[in-house]
Amino acid sequence: MADLSADLSEKLDTRSARSSNGYWGVFWLALATIGACVFFWEGFLTLADAWTVPEYSHGPLIPVLSGLLFLRQLKDYPVNLGDVSDRWQGVTVLVVALCLAFLGKLAGIGDIVAYAMILWVGAILLISFGWNTGKHFWPPVLHLVYMLPLPGILYYKLTTSLQFVSSEFGVWLLRLVDVPVFLDGNIIDLGVYKLHVAEACSGLRYLFPILSFSYIFAVLYKGPMWHKAVLLISAAPITVFMNSVRIGIVGMIVNSYGIEHAEGISHLLEGWVIFLTCIVMLFGLAWILLRFQPKKMSLVDALDLDTDGLGPQAKRILLVQPSKAMIFAGLIAVTAATAWHTVPRRAPVEIVRSDFALFPVTLGEWRSGPRQLLSPAIEDALGADDYHSVSLRKPGEAASVDLFMAYYEDQTKGGIHSPEVCIPGAGWEMAEIKRIDISAAMKTEDSFNINRAIIQKGTERLLVYYWFEQHGKRIAWDYAAKANLLIDGVALGRTDGALVRLITPIEDDGGEVVAEERLREVLRETLTPLPRFVPVAG
Repeated sequence: MADLSADLSEKLDTRSARSSNGYWGVFWLALATIGACVFFWEGFLTLADAWTVPEYSHGPLIPVLSGLLFLRQLKDYPVNLGDVSDRWQGVTVLVVALCLAFLGKLAGIGDIVAYAMILWVGAILLISFGWNTGKHFWPPVLHLVYMLPLPGILYYKLTTSLQFVSSEFGVWLLRLVDVPVFLDGNIIDLGVYKLHVAEACSGLRYLFPILSFSYIFAVLYKGPMWHKAVLLISAAPITVFMNSVRIGIVGMIVNSYGIEHAEGISHLLEGWVIFLTCIVMLFGLAWILLRFQPKKMSLVDALDLDTDGLGPQAKRILLVQPSKAMIFAGLIAVTAATAWHTVPRRAPVEIVRSDFALFPVTLGEWRSGPRQLLSPAIEDALGADDYHSVSLRKPGEAASVDLFMAYYEDQTKGGIHSPEVCIPGAGWEMAEIKRIDISAAMKTEDSFNINRAIIQKGTERLLVYYWFEQHGKRIAWDYAAKANLLIDGVALGRTDGALVRLITPIEDDGGEVVAEERLREVLRETLTPLPRFVPVAG
């Protein structure tokens, strides 16, 4: 460490003697950083909001750990006070980052601004060190991804899938020890105690910090690349396994000692017990992998934990050169931040709509029953600003049609949950799902894409239609709906939208054909008043 400090001091003295620029490189780097912080401010707010959620509460540690990874890696690259000619690739990445952030700011989607911040960090490293050296610093830059919230659509699909696996395996463990249990979707029925979806998932809240830890573990691990890959991808199955064990333990305690003993144990196992056990299992996996190495080494030797010299490496910021690329980075960041805060903003779009409480009771020959209210827990999970849930019946028609609509004023704060994710959680099996265009059946020239699904539970089968209604567009694919959200956010300044879902039973008399006719009849009648409640124009 003393040698590193002496070498750095010599480099600083050499630079001062050879250059009259002083520390102008540091000035332009600081200017670029300050300008970027102002321009990416919405991204910082998004991160601060996400870090209040248990799943992302580890977020503030990620930049610190990424910084330490960078300083460790920097020791492998000597100081270069000579000319560096390959900085402009970094400028290209920086411009892309600013453009991406601009789109996110214009659309009002802070997540996109946060993602662009990582590109900016990579760009600054490329500008500071040049392409040939800077491109090697991708591990600490990529690690910053773990501080970001997943896009809502990916988050819900991922966690729902992991919930199902945890629930299935947890129930299998309970049955293995003869505990009577019934699994209904993602609700684990233990007779006197039901472990619901949110509780079954709570053990997964450490998935994201464990993924981050496994990434660092893989970077520091000095074994073969395939060992690193195994360690990296093992975090998810290890966490799911431990959550299943937690479910099994809670079930056995309820079965043996009663529900009053389950609450405390469940909360205990939701905390550091699972996290620390997962970490121990990760170390154990690394130890096992090392047993198959021709050249034997201990786990301590396999991990590069050397932290000497990180302080002197941090002082290398004083050696940043005042290159044209860095000057450009500073000027463009300040210009972008200034322009955004001084150029007049477009006026907020005024959206005029009626509340669903005023939705017509009669739709053609179909008449709705009383509005059905969701439980507070389901309302909170839905996150809609307004919703409408009714059962429609027609004289002479034995089967009903359930109509559900949920409206969101701003989909950037979570947004619509796809029924493809929610329906299985209630115990229904998706027997069939496909996207179809029913514009001909609706007698419209515009494209009308919907999802057509058949779901079943036991002998009961239902036909489901659903789609995402966004500013006059009917979109079936949830990813396309999110892409359209960005486009309309930029072009129209609107991020509102709705989900429309129709369900009817498939009966023995007539089967799918008759059920299809019912849904399409109600759908045609619904489309007439719908624009009052889900506006096409602002």
